[in-house]
Amino acid sequence: MIHVPSPVDHAAHPQASIRFADSVLDLVGHTPLVRLSRLTRDLGPVERQPLLLAKLEMLNPGGSVKDRIGLPMIEAAERAGLLRPGGTIIEPTSGNTGHGLAIAAALKGYRCIFVMAEKQSAEKQALLRAYGAEVVVCPTDVPPESPDSYYSVADRLVRETRGGFSPGQYWNAANPAAHEATTGPEIWEQTGGRITHLVAGVGTGGTITGTGRHLRSRKPSLAIVGADTEGSVFSGDSPHPYLTEGVGEDFFPGTFDPELIDRWVRVSDREAFAAARRLTREEGILAGESSGTALTAALTVARELTDQGVGPRAVIVVILPDTGRNYLSKLYNDEWMREHDLLGTALAESPTR
Repeated sequence: MIHVPSPVDHAAHPQASIRFADSVLDLVGHTPLVRLSRLTRDLGPVERQPLLLAKLEMLNPGGSVKDRIGLPMIEAAERAGLLRPGGTIIEPTSGNTGHGLAIAAALKGYRCIFVMAEKQSAEKQALLRAYGAEVVVCPTDVPPESPDSYYSVADRLVRETRGGFSPGQYWNAANPAAHEATTGPEIWEQTGGRITHLVAGVGTGGTITGTGRHLRSRKPSLAIVGADTEGSVFSGDSPHPYLTEGVGEDFFPGTFDPELIDRWVRVSDREAFAAARRLTREEGILAGESSGTALTAALTVARELTDQGVGPRAVIVVILPDTGRNYLSKLYNDEWMREHDLLGTALAESPTR
């Protein structure tokens, strides 16, 4: 809660008129929308285009949309008696959910162990350790049921750790509920109810499910577009390895309602990385590769609406889930990009205009 003390005598009340939050957790959410106008220049005249708005989730305290679910999942476990004082939070994560949990755990006094696939960036691992968490790294290219997968290792650690508890972001109803209570209402209010298209990447599915449920309840005609990565099963692809972090899966999580999705846009690693770099260089928004996935899908929709002549009636909101600071050693490292054959496209190397 943000405190705004009443104006009183400053000598007697030195905190008078000072605005402050009780803790950093009170600063989660209420992220702004910003118009993307430079990336849409090649769509034609502005008056024929949709209004394309990005919700900047990297401005949450931990740098991602996952800050929204950390505290709600912990508090739900406390109410259910599943997490008690002195307990240990153990979670498989691509990094961002771990950051959200670690922030809440730091204030509540819980120990944390996070299990990650080795493809996750070194920055994400270092951030988790900075909050005092332990990090266990597992192989990437193994199926979920393998004893070496980060899901299986996390399950084993929960069984072996006294007071261990896993929030289970892929199955925890508090995940989509947090977005239904916060992200959806924020977008509705920020757009004055004029939103026509919601575009978001899908990992656990919590963001698009919770946000979509609220917005669809307010506007049944809302189009919900899922941005999926090549190699993910959500859009019907056969599962295979991919480089983009934090989006896509090789199974369907319980936190995801596929019935909400009106259409899918499948995005390659090359397209996602190139779009994220363009977003940084042309709009000045430093974002991660999963933001590039969502952005590619949003631009696809924007182009179609413009070509159909219905652009001016459309308001597209794309959720950009995290900051590019987590990917300086990968996405924003030209040498790494070249090693993975991701540099050398006009998009990836597009200069600032």
